[in-house]
Amino acid sequence: MDCQTVALRVLAHFVPGPKVLDFLAAEADWLDIRWCADDEALYRELPEADVFWHVLHPLTGAAMSRAPRLRLIHKFGAGVNTIDVDAATEHGIAVANMPGANAPSVAEGTVLLMLAALRRLPTLDRAIREGRGWPSDPQLGETVRDIAACTVGLVGYGNVAKRVAGIVAAMGATVLHTSTRDDGLPEWRSLPALLAESDIVSLHLPLTEDTDRLLDEAALAGVKPGAVLVNTSRGAIVHEDALADALRDGRLAAAGLDVFAAEPVPPDNPLLGLDNVVLTPHVTWYTVDTMRRYLVEAVANCRRLKDGLPLAHVVNQPTGY
Repeated sequence: MDCQTVALRVLAHFVPGPKVLDFLAAEADWLDIRWCADDEALYRELPEADVFWHVLHPLTGAAMSRAPRLRLIHKFGAGVNTIDVDAATEHGIAVANMPGANAPSVAEGTVLLMLAALRRLPTLDRAIREGRGWPSDPQLGETVRDIAACTVGLVGYGNVAKRVAGIVAAMGATVLHTSTRDDGLPEWRSLPALLAESDIVSLHLPLTEDTDRLLDEAALAGVKPGAVLVNTSRGAIVHEDALADALRDGRLAAAGLDVFAAEPVPPDNPLLGLDNVVLTPHVTWYTVDTMRRYLVEAVANCRRLKDGLPLAHVVNQPTGY
């Protein structure tokens, strides 16, 4: 492709903090970066954008049709399910992601949710704030567990899951995993076997046609009684109504969820009314350290685009690349 002879116009679909602005001022003053946080600004700026920095808001083919100059959509993260990749390919737009860049943060956030759900943290926090924290609930000694005494089953075994495995193994847990095919490791299990054996089930899969509602009512019925489910991947991998039913009737002891089928979460989501669910708003990745890694990779790919060099981590094959 032709080298860019003028400053690249980058449209970033998030609100920057001062540390982001300081980094870009020092490392990427050759980029013309515009920021948008709503659809009005998005559609106003798209026609002049060469690069789109994407976080979570869906980017459709209709939006791409308003961007005749657009050459690169760079996902800040790994999952590209919120980008119409086929439409990007048809428009000659490269889609790139950042595999592994958020893995340290998401792995730590996953373990945080495991501990919070396993230890009934929200219930205890609320009780002590309401003056009901003493004496302790005698049921604690019957329900709360140590990770060291648990079998942790990882559904998906990519960058994040492997980091989680290292953390919980260091805490003393037995770790199992499943993936598309048997990888020959002794810890591998089929999905039904892993669900039946695991005290904690943690999801680490991309959202695809094959994984959409992978944990449906039938799959959840096969989970070990009293297990904890943690999801920091994509909400639609779990059938949320079936999950709510399993949490209500005690088949699952608790859940820790950072992701949901619809985001932001609508107020009628049945999971919001359950005391045995720990919720965070899709932020396990969102740390100053991950943002720095994202920005380093995004700026590096913009430089490649400017210099006419092959782009890193492109997930499609648009014409001209």
